[in-house]
Amino acid sequence: MTDRSARIWVGIDAGKAHHWATAIDADGQLVLSRKVVNDETEILELIAAVCEAADVVSWAVDISGRASTLLLALLIGHGQSVVYIPGRTVHRMSAAYRGEGKTDAKDALVIADTARLRRDFASLSLPDEQVAGLQLLTARRADLIADRVRLINRMRDTLVGISPALERAFDYSASKGAVTMLTEYQTPAALRRIGTKLASWLRRRSVRKADAVADRAVEAARSQATVLPGEDRAARLVGVIARQLLEVDEQIKETEREIREVFRTDERAAVIESMPGMGPILGAEFVAIVGDLSGYADAGRLASHAGLAPVPRDSGRRTGNFQRPKRYNRRLRHIFYLSAQAAMMRPGLSREYYLRKRAEGQTHVQAVLALARRRVGVLWAMLRDGRPYDSGPPVAQVA
Repeated sequence: MTDRSARIWVGIDAGKAHHWATAIDADGQLVLSRKVVNDETEILELIAAVCEAADVVSWAVDISGRASTLLLALLIGHGQSVVYIPGRTVHRMSAAYRGEGKTDAKDALVIADTARLRRDFASLSLPDEQVAGLQLLTARRADLIADRVRLINRMRDTLVGISPALERAFDYSASKGAVTMLTEYQTPAALRRIGTKLASWLRRRSVRKADAVADRAVEAARSQATVLPGEDRAARLVGVIARQLLEVDEQIKETEREIREVFRTDERAAVIESMPGMGPILGAEFVAIVGDLSGYADAGRLASHAGLAPVPRDSGRRTGNFQRPKRYNRRLRHIFYLSAQAAMMRPGLSREYYLRKRAEGQTHVQAVLALARRRVGVLWAMLRDGRPYDSGPPVAQVA
């Protein structure tokens, strides 16, 4: 890097342990290509070297998550302009370059060249402390819920090898009392032995509707006298999984409590929660994804990010053909769908709009999605103006 360029573009293929940075000039000629350890000193050395090589520097990354947090903090903290190029775009652009091989250096070159050719990528900024906290907490909650689903499936799969009747007697995803019972009593023989005393055992553990849980469990146990192979070992495993499941439930409850506390310190919380169907959990996930809304010039951009703005798929004489976009944030779409579904279940403007769409011949899902799209515009305007929702009767919230 002996000659100073007017402008260069730097593409960074980000990773957990190290990044690869490649810089090109306005003609697409290679200026720099190096491996950089994900360390503050080495990243600062890279920034200094690149800034010495050009009057104007544009940076582009393919990951905006935790792996690139230090990198982005140092770049933005030193006044550098950084854009995000989705991995899908990098993958597709790679096909236009010579060779089938894939290396970090090639990916970084593709990122830099794509940033040079296209100027429509979103700029990145560092989230504030509240948004960063909500991102961590909502991601933690999603992980815990995934763990919960996995444990329930494993427990049911093991339990069906002990007693099919007991496995189908309860919805273990909703019945904490049934899971509590399985921590101690998993086999038909054990349940028959305790019999009517099971209800008092459950009550001592603060199980709601203990009598109903006990009656159903004992009834299922009495329908099977056969001892199945491996029952003792399977029973111990079911007990272990049941205790793990109760622990995960407590962690989810604690995480949700913390999410509510952090979310309600945000000045936008009252505005978001005032909208029918938007509870603190959905509101926190919304804020964790969209941040301060600075990346959305209008409600249409927000709807597009949520996959609620159809895109044209015209060809030849086929015009006016609109379909769901392929690239959108599925979690953001799910947030708006859940809130719309909750809002339309109670009297008010949302239900009236939903029923009107149903009368037009739309299916339930289509009508809810249409309502979700309409609510995107309403919520965006509420946040823009800092004005709470004040039209229609109150509607029950969802978490």
